[in-house]
Amino acid sequence: MKWLTRTLAAVLLLAGAATLRPASAQTVDEILSKGSINIGVLVDLPPYGILNDKQEPDGFDIDVAKLMGTYLGVKVNLVPLTSPNRIPFLLTNKVDLIVATLGITPERAKQVMFSIPYSAIENVIFAGKDKKIANIEDLKGLRVGVPRGTVQDVILAKTLGSAVKIARFDDDPSTYQALLTGQVDAIAETGLTGDQFYSKHPEANIERKFTLLQQPNGITMRKDQFNLHQWVNTFVYFTKVNGELNALYEKWFHKPLPNLPVF
Repeated sequence: MKWLTRTLAAVLLLAGAATLRPASAQTVDEILSKGSINIGVLVDLPPYGILNDKQEPDGFDIDVAKLMGTYLGVKVNLVPLTSPNRIPFLLTNKVDLIVATLGITPERAKQVMFSIPYSAIENVIFAGKDKKIANIEDLKGLRVGVPRGTVQDVILAKTLGSAVKIARFDDDPSTYQALLTGQVDAIAETGLTGDQFYSKHPEANIERKFTLLQQPNGITMRKDQFNLHQWVNTFVYFTKVNGELNALYEKWFHKPLPNLPVF
């Protein structure tokens, strides 16, 4: 599909340009001194992250990133990522932090540090209407597509092990397309974007089967960025309380921000 090719090409071009930016900062003072912050975002997961008509990053996560810049009083450099390279870009100092719908899990917390949740995403199993899939056990023996390294990838691998044939793809559009073209029997993907994608292809007779999990997402930093972590948690708390975070969520999702856990 032409739109898919253009999106992926833009991601690669912008990500390559991002490597030319200054080394990332560790603390709030370093960010203020530099006068800018490099924030990693997805641009292939609408409405969390998209490329707009000007081929610029846009969406809920991008608006959250820009709001962080406003509160810090610095310029925001948006660095487009793909799902698999979110943590690698962070750990190799290509970005200061990421706002990229990264689900909070104990396994990921071995590598990175999460803020309190700022959003949540519903992960759903999609398959053809002719497939009798009502729960996770029904996926045994099937080919199930997932974006590589995502929460749904981890859950299926740990829960079903070799009983499920997991097909891993490098991004969300490729995962959606795999089910459409019959490369897999089902996929585990985000509910909202899956609904939008398959509504444009009614001839495929693809539907939601069941919700795999409701996934809280955290703004993500390196494990040693304690000073920045404190500021980010304060930012998320403050914008929840004053309604700004909810306003951004309603702008993109047309419904209130869901109740989010804290830790």
